[in-house]
Amino acid sequence: MKLVTDIPREFKDTAAIFIALGDEHRQRILLAFEKGEKLNILQIASTTTLSRTAVTHHLKVLHQSGVLHSQKKGKAVFFWINSQLVMDAIERVLTYIKNET
Repeated sequence: MKLVTDIPREFKDTAAIFIALGDEHRQRILLAFEKGEKLNILQIASTTTLSRTAVTHHLKVLHQSGVLHSQKKGKAVFFWINSQLVMDAIERVLTYIKNET
């Protein structure tokens, strides 16, 4: 067993992404999106049993981690999945695991 004092380069900046993806409610929110689709909070809230306030909280976590992008159009804010960020984080961790085992 080795002493781990530093986080490997491949793991840098992945903690927030994996924390965001680790919650079942946030997973369900992400599953509501079709490929390339942009949804506003009302559309997202209509796909779940969560309150709008709870959906807003989960969207904030997903957005702050970078998993979701957003853009305001008029009074509505539209969200879409940052697929590249998620794929890159997973790929970096997988590459590290493959090289260490």
